Amino acid sequence: MRVPLSWLREYVDLPATETGRDVQAKLVSAGLEVETVEHLGADLKGPLVVGQVLTIEELEGFKKPIRFCTVDVGQANGTGEPQEIVCGARNFAVGDKVVVVLPGATLPGGFSISARKTYGKTSHGMICSGDELGMGDDGSHGIIVLPPETEVGKDAIELLELVDEVLDIAVTANRGDCLSIRGVAREAAIAYGLPLSDPALLDVPGPNAYGYPVEVSDPLGCDRFTARTVTGLSPEARSPIWLQRRLQKVGMRPISLAVDVTNYVMMELGQPLHAYDRSLVQGTIGVRRATEGEQIKTLDGVERTLHAEDLVITDERGPIGLAGVMGGANTEIADHTEAEGTTDVVIEAAHFDAVSIARTARRHKLSSEASRRFERGVDPAAAAAAAQRTVDLLVLLAGGTAEAGVTEVVAPSAPHTISVPADHPDKVAGVSYGRETVVRRLQEVGCDVYGQDELIVTVPSWRPDLQEINDLAEEVIRLEGYENLPSTLPRPPAGRGLTQRQRLHRRVGRVLAGAGYVEAPNYPFVGEQVFDQLLLDADDPKRRVVKLTNPLNDAEPALRTSLLPGLFGALRRNDGRGSHDLALFETGLVFLPREEQRIAAVLPVDRRPTDEEIAELDAALPEQPRHVAVVLAGAREQAGWWGKGRPADWADAVEAARVVAREAGAELVVRGGQYGPWHPGRCAELVVGDTVVGHAGELHPRVVKAFGLPARTAAMELDLDALEAAGDDTPQAPRISTFPVATQDVALVVDKLVPHAEVEAALRDGAGELLEGIRLFDVYENAEQLGDGRKSLAYALRFRAGDRTLTVDEASAARDAAVALAGERTGAVLRG
Repeated sequence: MRVPLSWLREYVDLPATETGRDVQAKLVSAGLEVETVEHLGADLKGPLVVGQVLTIEELEGFKKPIRFCTVDVGQANGTGEPQEIVCGARNFAVGDKVVVVLPGATLPGGFSISARKTYGKTSHGMICSGDELGMGDDGSHGIIVLPPETEVGKDAIELLELVDEVLDIAVTANRGDCLSIRGVAREAAIAYGLPLSDPALLDVPGPNAYGYPVEVSDPLGCDRFTARTVTGLSPEARSPIWLQRRLQKVGMRPISLAVDVTNYVMMELGQPLHAYDRSLVQGTIGVRRATEGEQIKTLDGVERTLHAEDLVITDERGPIGLAGVMGGANTEIADHTEAEGTTDVVIEAAHFDAVSIARTARRHKLSSEASRRFERGVDPAAAAAAAQRTVDLLVLLAGGTAEAGVTEVVAPSAPHTISVPADHPDKVAGVSYGRETVVRRLQEVGCDVYGQDELIVTVPSWRPDLQEINDLAEEVIRLEGYENLPSTLPRPPAGRGLTQRQRLHRRVGRVLAGAGYVEAPNYPFVGEQVFDQLLLDADDPKRRVVKLTNPLNDAEPALRTSLLPGLFGALRRNDGRGSHDLALFETGLVFLPREEQRIAAVLPVDRRPTDEEIAELDAALPEQPRHVAVVLAGAREQAGWWGKGRPADWADAVEAARVVAREAGAELVVRGGQYGPWHPGRCAELVVGDTVVGHAGELHPRVVKAFGLPARTAAMELDLDALEAAGDDTPQAPRISTFPVATQDVALVVDKLVPHAEVEAALRDGAGELLEGIRLFDVYENAEQLGDGRKSLAYALRFRAGDRTLTVDEASAARDAAVALAGERTGAVLRG
């Protein structure tokens, strides 16, 4: 809502020294979000005067029409002689009054005016358009042509009200009253402690039997409808400059007098109005719900098909307007430039149901100034005053006559009353305001307040957002100043820090970042076609998804069951933008539907839900385990003077899984596997106990192609919650022995298909308690020396006892036992 300070001052006698910034600070303190203060004409400097065109000479021989004009500017140029000006506009003629800027002036934007030679003539100034003066569009798209009675030589800066300050207020959805000068003026009056000159306080004649006939068939959709008639309007009458300028300052374009007046009153009082050409309305005006499939052509020229829930204004022919949204083209007020202008109008000032108007506006994708106000709440008691104000302006400005008939259809209703303890705002804010302050603040916003300890508050008609006691508490608190509320930091009881799950989540993030990975959070939404791209089997549990009723993107209506699709997208985008050496990770929830689908219960809001109610709600939600995943592509180690570097491969993905498992305190077993997106010969199955918790390795070439990833991309995904459940993250202090270590190396020859993990597990089990560590340090394949289909695995075994120095025989015996068990389980033999 744009609020000119000059207009605001008409209803609140603000101190003359108050600037727009001062008013902004006051309103912000009262809870209104004043985003900016625009200084109109801040860099405008005269002379800028009214002139009358005396002669026009058409200049020939140029690519566009050029005119050489003489303009009478009175004594403004110091000589009284006609001013010679070159102009390219065509929308004015000899005798017209125009706005002239003389040499020495400065226009908005810092554009200085001086005499200059152009098109073979010397131009001593400019004839101005609205855009050049920063006025906005007035509908002419050309030179400003002033009314004939305007005095030549008059200061145009004052005449056109070019210097002003405009407050731009972001009005929240519950404060429809502030979508008007009246509403903002009320807030300013409260903020400054000044009286309000309410523009809605008018003498309004009561309804009678002579008004235009109106029939309301849906009183729930329209609880108030006021109709007034004005006849004998002059078709040539135009909106005066002051009215046009005020509309332009609030962001509206002047159209015609009747339309401008209804828009002006709407911005002034907040009550949307509509003017019908009486000669085009046939019979009784009605308000009803539309018939499904009914048609109407609205003022924007669009033919619209109506829905059965749409509220419409009708006459004998059918719909003539979408109630509260936009009028119909078949009763449009004729423009003053048309041959037969409108002379008789019917003024509509009605109050419509907010929800109905909001749904209609969204259904037809037709947001208007009227619908914005109705859906946020309009003062129903202001309808009669708004109609009277419109009638008065039309009579004054267009020479019309107000007919005596007044129509007012009102559905009976009682004012909204709230019972609130006088100390309730004190309890909400933690501040002792006292009863007198509470009563005074509520009365300032327009409430009637009675009672002592228990207050009976009658809410004013212009504040439909005040529904319950906390709304009243908020009014007291905001008017007393949010900045005056004490700032008290909460003191949580000891021992309630991060949960074990949260600590593990953070540790995993830190350790992966330390290993060179970059976190890349992604949206949790996927399309079901992604599971085909991941090569998942038709019966894979990950294909069962939770679908959203109202997805952000129709192409991604489901919640993810894997983190990999999001990471693949991040990898693809970064690779496409020139970052080819990538290591990304993400920790996040995946969503798995339960076997039994339940409807979530609605929890109470007047008390804390019981543990049983919370458990019932949780049981209706999908399972949401936390996963961790990584993807790698490009170089894992950069080449340089220190060496050739190396590319990322499956082993790096497996090592990332081991790093995560160590943080969780879980013993991770890595063995060969085959699953979905991973290459069947380069996929590791990650196991904790007897549970498969994830996979790691190189991606399948078809998956790489489907997602547009770099060749040989590797990935890993783990169920972090399963790791936490199986692990023990209790910190373990390192054991430092005073006894030396005994190292034994063994080289075992096994079949090529035997996994290293199985051989290592056998060696570890066979070596017994003396084994401190085991490390694979060499893999060797040579058909001539080892035979076809055979490989050699070389391990370094570290033995140590905690209470003595091991002898050679003890270390050798442990090594032999380890080799024997490896031979028994895997067929391994010592390499000769």
